[in-house]
This record gives sequence, C-alpha cells and structure tokens, in this order.
Amino acid sequence: MQSVSKTTRNRFKAVAAAALVSTSVIATGVLTTGVMSTAPANAQISIENVAPFSFADLVETVSPAVVSIRVKTRIEQARGPMTNRDGFRMPDLPEGHPFEDFFDQFKEPRGNGDRPRERFGQAVGSGFIISADGFVVTNNHVIEDADEVMVVMENGDEMAAQIIGTDPRTDLALLKIEAASDLQYVEFAENEARVGDWVVAIGNPFGLGGTVTAGIVSARGRDINANAYDDFIQIDAAVNRGNSGGPAFDTTGKVVGVNTAIFSPSGGNVGIAFAIPAATVKQVVFDLMDDGKVTRGFLGVSIQNVSKDIADSVGLEKAHGALVTEPSPDSPAQKAGIKSGDIITSVNGEEIDDARELSRVIAEYAPGTIVEIGVWRNGESLELRVELARLEEEQAIVEPEETPQLDPAEPQHTSTGLTLVPNDSGDGLLIVDIDPESPAIEKGFAPGDVVLEANGEPVNSVAEFEEQLEVVKNDGRSNILVKVARDGVTRFVGLAIE
Repeated sequence: MQSVSKTTRNRFKAVAAAALVSTSVIATGVLTTGVMSTAPANAQISIENVAPFSFADLVETVSPAVVSIRVKTRIEQARGPMTNRDGFRMPDLPEGHPFEDFFDQFKEPRGNGDRPRERFGQAVGSGFIISADGFVVTNNHVIEDADEVMVVMENGDEMAAQIIGTDPRTDLALLKIEAASDLQYVEFAENEARVGDWVVAIGNPFGLGGTVTAGIVSARGRDINANAYDDFIQIDAAVNRGNSGGPAFDTTGKVVGVNTAIFSPSGGNVGIAFAIPAATVKQVVFDLMDDGKVTRGFLGVSIQNVSKDIADSVGLEKAHGALVTEPSPDSPAQKAGIKSGDIITSVNGEEIDDARELSRVIAEYAPGTIVEIGVWRNGESLELRVELARLEEEQAIVEPEETPQLDPAEPQHTSTGLTLVPNDSGDGLLIVDIDPESPAIEKGFAPGDVVLEANGEPVNSVAEFEEQLEVVKNDGRSNILVKVARDGVTRFVGLAIE
C-alpha cells in the first residue's frame, strides 16, 4: 500500500490560497436575488429582481478536475460451444456421435480446449481529483474487483491509477494517478448543502464522457438501506449509469457530494438521485490516505428506533434516541454500564434522533475515544463515559445456560390481549394466544414470542406481568414498555393498556 506524506495530508486539509476553485473566480455564475421586501407577518412575501444566470463559468473552472474511470476486470468463463473462424456455432454433439468427425474438421484450433476461456470486461464510472499530486475520489462499486484502473482526463489523456483504499460501508474509494503532479483539483464544501440549493453534477453517463446536469437539493438525510450509515443527499439533477463516483458541486464550485445511486424503475433518470455528503467523504478519504483503511468507533449495542408508544411508555417527552435492545457481551457499552432498555439520547451533547444516526455518529469517532453517552433510564437522564473500541473487533458470544424443565402452567389472559404462560425453555413468559381485537395484534406480536421484561422489570410469571401493568397505570401512563424475543432477536414494543 502506498504511503502518503504528511505534507500531502496537510495540503489536502488546508484551504490553499491558490486552489483551483474560489468564489471570486465564478462569481458571475452565482444566482443573485433581490432584497426580500419587508412586510407585516400576515402580508404576502415577495422576492424581486431574480437575475438570469449561467453555470458555464462554474463548469469551465471545475471540469479539468472531473475524470472518467475506466476499469478492466477479469472474467473467467467455462468452455462454451465451439465456433469456426466464420462465427458459425458448432453443434454440441455427444461423444461418439456419427457426425463428430465431420464437424471436427471445421473447428477453429485454439490450444488446450479443456482450459477455461478467459475474457476481460470493462466498466466505466466517474471521479474527481482532490489534490495536485493526483488523488482521485470515486465509488467503491466502480472499481470493485478491478484488475486495471485507468483515469481519463477531460482532454482525453489516459493515466494509470493505483487503488489506495476502499470503504465498502460507505461505497467510497480513493485512487492515486501514477507519477502525477501539478494537476488541477477541486475542494470539498465546508457547509452542508441545504434543501433548495442549486447543485451541478458532472460525470460520465453511459461512457459518453464529460456531461453536465443541474438541479437542486431535494432532500437530506435519506436512508436507502444501502448501509448502516445512510445519510444521502437527494438531488434532482439528471444522474444515470456511469455518473457513479462523480461530484455534485454547489454554486461556488465546491464538492457537496459524491453521486452514488439513483432511484429508477426503468434504469434511467427519473429525477431522484442520491449523493454521499461531503462531510462523510472527507472523513473516509483522510483515513484511506493514512493506510488504505477506515477505522471506526465501536459501541457494541443492538438498537432500534423509539416510537411514540415507546416514548410514552418510558415517560419521554418526544420520540427520539436509540433504544438498546441488548449490549454486546464484553463490549464498551456493557463495560460502561449501558443496559438493555436504555434509550441513548445524545453523544457528547449531540442529540440523537434515531438508531441510524447513533450508528453514524459513533462511527465518526476513532477507536479509543472517550465519549459522553446520554441515557434515559427509569424516567431519569444519566451521563455515562464510554471508551470506544474498534468496529472490526469481534465480540464473544455468551451461550445461554440450560434451564431445568418445569411442569407446564395454565395459560392466563391479560388486559393487554396477550395470553401468557411461563416459558419452560428459559426466562420470560411465552405468548400462546393473542386477542385479535386487542392493541397487541397491531404491534406484531405472535404466538411463540417470549416476553422478557415489562416496564423494565424481568417477568417470569403472569402475576409479575400484571403487577407491572398496575405500576404503569398508577403512574398515569397509557403504554407499557415490553421487551420481547423471537428466534433469538429481541426488540422493545410500546403496548397500549386497555
């Protein structure tokens, strides 16, 4: 793996005075709006003097730093039907067929016919140069399994590139153009793109070469189930196959995102594309520059989102945070005292909205970092200090102890609509039936599920379950938090009390 000098890293981090793109260079390409008129709160607001403008100056300035990526991959094929030199497909005859000798005379000789034929496939994508010495950002899926990577410049020059490192979790990759110097490059935006901001996408759709499209930021924080760190910018600039890895620019010529995916029933542009935000790209690129790898902090918890019913059941004013279903054995979370049923509401003072945001925030910290975790437990806020581990570390799995078999008890109905019986295979209460008209049926409970806790307390008898129902009622709450297990996977449910 090629090492990167400290000077290169510092230059990349710094805002160079002689950077390729500056606001003043393309000031003529920035949309200018008039002054918003002052009016009473109940009056109509108008915007005047919207000046026409062009993206031409911006495109002319940044285009030399946008490249096409050409990838060569090795494809191994099993031996297929024989053809002659004219392309005629020879019949696949069984051994000993009467016509075998006749067709053999027309076969094209090609050495050892038993050896699998080897072919090479090609793929194209996009990328952009981020340093004068030739570092290039693209998507991981563009260069995945590549045997050879070529970077094609705006003027058509082709240069061989080395893969410095990849990060499949965010679908990013860093390349280095061999023996490059004094290349024009672009910089990342310091501020987040806002919904409604202009964006200009430049890339290599369908291998056509440099193509420019424009649109606006349609939404932020999109989760498309690509990975645990989904935080995509949604844009409506036309993006198609081959645009992957290309940049999305703001009107100052700074990169606000890396175009990565499209939503398309047909495979073509329908006006919904997704870009990785610049903040995420910068973090990953810095790590890849160091040693070709990305290291992330590891907390060690299984988590789920907090619904309104769950928030009501634990006394939270609003539904936010990440509910811990189980801390991993011997994990940083468990060592710091985080328990099943805790709701993580903040990290170092930064409020956590949902489980996905917690994963993303923790991943931004380096292993060994000590963070303050805000926790909601038993109606109170706590602060716990946790030293993060490395995400790649595997945690030991504790095998459950065998529980002696007990005589089966009679199932008992409860006011929640669940019919329960003590679990003769372990802790908790086994659900044997559900009232089809109860709130429980709407929450996805099923016979065979095991209720482990109610209101944060272990329950091994129906009497203990009913006792917790009374506690919740006396507190004036209308929902009880229930911890339930199915096939070894636990989750929490806010269950309404009738």
